[in-house]
Amino acid sequence: MGFEMWIRTGLLMAILTGLLMGIGYLFGGPNLALIMFLFAMLFNFITYWYSDKIVLSWYNARIVDETEAPELYAIVRGLAERAGLPTPRVAIIPTETPNAFATGRNPKHAVVAVTQGLLRILDRDELEGVLGHEMTHIKNRDILIGTVAAAMAGAIMQLAYWARWIAIFGAYDDRDGDNLLVAILVAILAPIAALLIQAAISRSREYLADEGGAKLSGKPWALASALLKIEQAVRYRPMREGNPATAHMFIINPFRGMGIAELFSTHPPTEKRIERLRKIAEEMGYVPNF
Repeated sequence: MGFEMWIRTGLLMAILTGLLMGIGYLFGGPNLALIMFLFAMLFNFITYWYSDKIVLSWYNARIVDETEAPELYAIVRGLAERAGLPTPRVAIIPTETPNAFATGRNPKHAVVAVTQGLLRILDRDELEGVLGHEMTHIKNRDILIGTVAAAMAGAIMQLAYWARWIAIFGAYDDRDGDNLLVAILVAILAPIAALLIQAAISRSREYLADEGGAKLSGKPWALASALLKIEQAVRYRPMREGNPATAHMFIINPFRGMGIAELFSTHPPTEKRIERLRKIAEEMGYVPNF
């Protein structure tokens, strides 16, 4: 793993540790802060080694073998060979919302996950473009930071959930007014912190993955067509299950929202991604018809 990736991963873990310790100190003083520090260390360890399993479990994703998905495996294997990577494991998510993501702490432990809906609406060329995009994320080692960020954001969102119930149903007397205020602040600010962590996953990584996917598959028009199909399908049928903390991991945000949520979007606008793919097609000697 590159030095930059170590720094970014360590920073995310430090943010979670600091947040937990701060909440512990405000609620229970130094003793609870120490307990929260120990808990954060344990959580950071689990997140690094098992965050991919955590993310897959949120979607009931099932690892499949080559006999179950021969065409899918053939595409993944071919792209992996072209990219000079080990063939990742393949998982299928039981939802009709079309989408895909890659997870894992490094290329040797990578998983490419696709939804049933994606397999249903894309042709082979479009599927190859999407999987090329995900393979580029693996090659660029984006998957660790994305997977860790998803687990961190999920933990922070859980803190907000607990804080809301404390604020609503907690039995406070006058001496506990400060604790009640802390619970309210955590309930409000923790989701914002989670969104900021997601927004910290640079949009430029998506552009790089689009470029890599177009060149790896050799079919920029197919990736552009796939992005348009997924975008339209998500607008019509956004994902209801799963965890919004993972939105940045998908090729298109499956939990599309309006208003302030768009300000924290980790994905560039699809029309801009398609425009870039047109330029890539021209550079590759194709006359773009999309």
